[in-house]
Amino acid sequence: MISAGDFRNGITFEMEGNVFQIVEFQHVKPGKGAAFVRTKLKNVINGGVVEKTFRPTDKMPKAHIERKDMEYLYADGELFYFMDQETYEQMPLNADQLGDALRFVKENMLVKVLSYKGNVFGVEPPNFVELQVAETEPGVKGDTATGATKPAVLETGAQINVPLFIDQGDMIRVDTRTGEYMERA
Repeated sequence: MISAGDFRNGITFEMEGNVFQIVEFQHVKPGKGAAFVRTKLKNVINGGVVEKTFRPTDKMPKAHIERKDMEYLYADGELFYFMDQETYEQMPLNADQLGDALRFVKENMLVKVLSYKGNVFGVEPPNFVELQVAETEPGVKGDTATGATKPAVLETGAQINVPLFIDQGDMIRVDTRTGEYMERA
């Protein structure tokens, strides 16, 4: 059991016959009245997002999510193929199961495939990945101290903002949780 006062991003629990993962949470202590926890929850089975408020003393049964290391092999139309690192079995997943999790993942990259009671519901990419900038406007000399950014398309097709000094062909490190540029690789 986990109490609402211990909620953190990424924690999964069972509620009303469904399994939810905490996307965002906020502990609120109003000047008058009791404290409460405001959350944004994602239903891991159907992908729906709901907002719910809990008292800090509310308790929920924790859901055990299995995370298995698998290698992303390739995409074939609407199916994306992953290989188990231990048994070398290939598992196809459709785009509905993945959402936008693969926007920072390229072929032969290790990811964690998430399942609950044998049902796969998502993929977790590594926290940081190194990707090549496929296209962006050319950098202008002397434009490095302003902190300004420009749009760039990465080799996986994802679009992010990068500093002005990044050029096409540069390798950069990206935080997959926020989708932000971190540094040159």
